[in-house]
Amino acid sequence: MIIHSLIGLMISCGYSELIPCLQLSVQQRVFNIANELLHTEKAYVARLHLLDQVFCAQLMEEARARSSFPCDVVMGIFSNICSIYCFHQQFLLPALEKRMEEWELNPRIGDILQKLAPFLKMYGEYVKNFDRAMELVNTWMERSSQFKAIIHDIQREERCGNLTLQHHMLEPVQRIPRYELLLKDYLHRLPEDADDFKDAQKSLELIATAAEHSNAAIRKMERMRKLLKVYELLGGEEDIVNPTNELIKEGHILKLSAKNGTSQDRYLILFNDRLLYCVPKLRLIGQKFGVRARIDVDGMEVSETSSMNMPRTFLVSGKQRSLELQASERAVSLSLSLSLSLSLSAQNCTELGKRAPTPIREKEVTLCMKCQEPFNSITKRRHHCKACGHVVCGKCSEFRARLLYDNNRANRVCIDCYTTLVGVPPSPASLSSSTQRRRSILEKQASVAAENSVLCSFLHHMEKGGGRGWQKAWFVIPENEPLVLYIYGAPQDVKAQRSIPLIGFEVSLPEPCDRLERRNAFKISQSHLTVFFSADGEELQRRWMEVLSRAGRGEELQVHGPISEALEEEGEELAPLAEST
Repeated sequence: MIIHSLIGLMISCGYSELIPCLQLSVQQRVFNIANELLHTEKAYVARLHLLDQVFCAQLMEEARARSSFPCDVVMGIFSNICSIYCFHQQFLLPALEKRMEEWELNPRIGDILQKLAPFLKMYGEYVKNFDRAMELVNTWMERSSQFKAIIHDIQREERCGNLTLQHHMLEPVQRIPRYELLLKDYLHRLPEDADDFKDAQKSLELIATAAEHSNAAIRKMERMRKLLKVYELLGGEEDIVNPTNELIKEGHILKLSAKNGTSQDRYLILFNDRLLYCVPKLRLIGQKFGVRARIDVDGMEVSETSSMNMPRTFLVSGKQRSLELQASERAVSLSLSLSLSLSLSAQNCTELGKRAPTPIREKEVTLCMKCQEPFNSITKRRHHCKACGHVVCGKCSEFRARLLYDNNRANRVCIDCYTTLVGVPPSPASLSSSTQRRRSILEKQASVAAENSVLCSFLHHMEKGGGRGWQKAWFVIPENEPLVLYIYGAPQDVKAQRSIPLIGFEVSLPEPCDRLERRNAFKISQSHLTVFFSADGEELQRRWMEVLSRAGRGEELQVHGPISEALEEEGEELAPLAEST
């Protein structure tokens, strides 16, 4: 009624050209968001194709054909990207395309996302492997000329859009937060009494959980990008590209000559452990700097030396060198920021525990400043280290050390400050009880998983092109994760050796060209990954092939009876774990 009255008023006042904006219905806005999801999904699948079918496939082909670099390196870089690609290309994208075609009859997407959102857990393995993947790319670009040539040749292709492999590898990390934003917008536009509201709300909850891991990885990538930028600024001559390094501040500043007091243009780069004092280098293209001195933060002191004749000056005194610096008129704020950062960094090392730290505001920190895990109000609360002032989680601050500024009383401190103050790291016993990190995706006890499994048994397995022979292992498909195959060394192991998301895999019998010499063999294949299996009997082979086939198609699985029963029917016994054959 209010909208209609407003439209009538606008017509009478001569603003009829603005009416279409108001007449855009709720249904149209919801459709636009769903349509945006479809179009971004198409573009994303194209990027996944580039990663899996182009970069990964060509590198793997080179590794297998000429052994220019190990196959394990390629697998370590791309992790489970082939599973992610198959899931989106074969399941999520077709489902969205079909729904948008029949939108007028069935205008909803929440039901699709709720059904498929659990599969996004496979991103956990990719995100956790992301830092290692970046290190492998950087290492082998320097170590192998053939590796580097393949990467550069692909990057020059038009479909790469002048972007690097590392840039494309970040896209899967960014995709989950993108789903979260679109779903929030979708729910904001959707009436609460709409048929799709509850499904969309449930989907958002599932996707938000997966997004926590991706957001943490994106922040790590941003820190790495800053390090790479400084690395290029220094002409690649300084070893600073390391996950343990943290860039705090950088910028131009004036260095005062000790002889005549004249000022010279210099560049300071402050890391968590060192200060680089740099001088400009002549370059035809782009500004570059050379490192004149490296000053350890440990033992460094900062003091103000400003006077009427020498304003905006301060002194940096370190073990290796002392510098008297002055801010130019346009760089006062940078100078003050650098001075403050230097003071805080130096204080942490030289006066730790002797004076109260300057605490960081809790609202300005979303991740634990030690383990990088995201905070939440229930299980991951914020705490201040009473020695350095950093905001850390409970697990990273369950240590007690005596602080001089608090009358030598024991206070909660982080593990780094505990080691510095006490002089030795915490004992292994205290670490096991107080620094429990988030459980790995592989930390699922085999015996517990087997008790609640769709199927479990011993199998022999061998990966095509993996360079290893047949291995005997304990395989489990858990009830609560019926589309993931876990591989254990033994039935009582507390951590799996590996997990394989099964969606998108095809199951078949070996072909003559596979040249397998084991009985009751079968294989699963997806993209360039093929894994062979050998069961102890025909019935066991049949049951595994049936379960794996259904899982590969994304179908619901039925719980099978204990495998031992099937083996007894064939007159066989479940053999104990043996050595690799």
